[in-house]
Amino acid sequence: MRLFRLASVVAAVGSLVCLTFAQPAAAQAPLKMAYALSSSSHYGAGAEAFAKTLEKSGKFKVQQFPNSALGGEREVLEGLQLGTIDLAIVSTGATLNFVPQTGVFDIPFLMRDLQHARKVMDGPSGQAMLGEFSKRGIVALAWGEQGFRHLTNSKRPVVTAADAKGLKIRTTENPVHIAAFRQIGILPTPMAWPEVATALQQGTIDGQENPLSVITSAKLSQMQKYLSLTGHVYAPTVILVSPSVFGSLSDADRKLFKQAALNGSAAMRAYVDNVEKSGVEQLKKDGMQVSTVDRKSFEAAVAPAYPEFERKFGKALIDSIRNTQ
Repeated sequence: MRLFRLASVVAAVGSLVCLTFAQPAAAQAPLKMAYALSSSSHYGAGAEAFAKTLEKSGKFKVQQFPNSALGGEREVLEGLQLGTIDLAIVSTGATLNFVPQTGVFDIPFLMRDLQHARKVMDGPSGQAMLGEFSKRGIVALAWGEQGFRHLTNSKRPVVTAADAKGLKIRTTENPVHIAAFRQIGILPTPMAWPEVATALQQGTIDGQENPLSVITSAKLSQMQKYLSLTGHVYAPTVILVSPSVFGSLSDADRKLFKQAALNGSAAMRAYVDNVEKSGVEQLKKDGMQVSTVDRKSFEAAVAPAYPEFERKFGKALIDSIRNTQ
């Protein structure tokens, strides 16, 4: 009788174990992926491509949290470190507080055009920078993209650097941008992205600066009258994963995550290419007055800040980025 009961228990346990291992996908909790903009933005395009790549494997599910639903970018980065957020796409405006070296890519007028910028990010300088994130408790998988940043405001057209003097412009918490704007005579106002729309509507700030991909997806034409195509800074993003997630993966699954990030990056670049072609015309239709600027006047205004950038990031690194062909 005792032997019969023991055999029954063993059989029941064995069945439970078999059931558990037969259904790993069902037990897999969705990975939480955070980003600041809407799901219809370039961030959303990157997140969707990333999620689809993982989900095709049948091993992982991704739950997207757009529109800063899990907090601003600083909070998201802290969540990655703590393991409360699994995946994210963030701007380098936020990463400066965690990996200060990423600020080198934010130096104004350093990147010539999108082709140049992409070669830098895919080349030795960009790939080496991804490795710096692991020193701060975050795993960086690939560089995404926003495009070149432009200036919008509600006060007046801006064609030369002199036209921009005195404007109160929202910036990211980015000392490189802030130093450059101060040289121009702009009054930089660091502010988390979720607060910007309200500040623009209330007149707390006169304007902001962002790539066309953000200006269009965030419908800033409803709050801003003037767009100046300054192209002052190339704006990368970075696709990140929590070390608690990445550390638990097999080598094969780590390769899968990296491929998913590359697919996300490609989707973001495709979005940017499209909006660079169509965005200006759309914003004009929406009522914005668009100005092509005197770029040399802006470069001359920012030039006195370059010695500070060279001390901070190293002249050799800056020159290697500038000279990338």
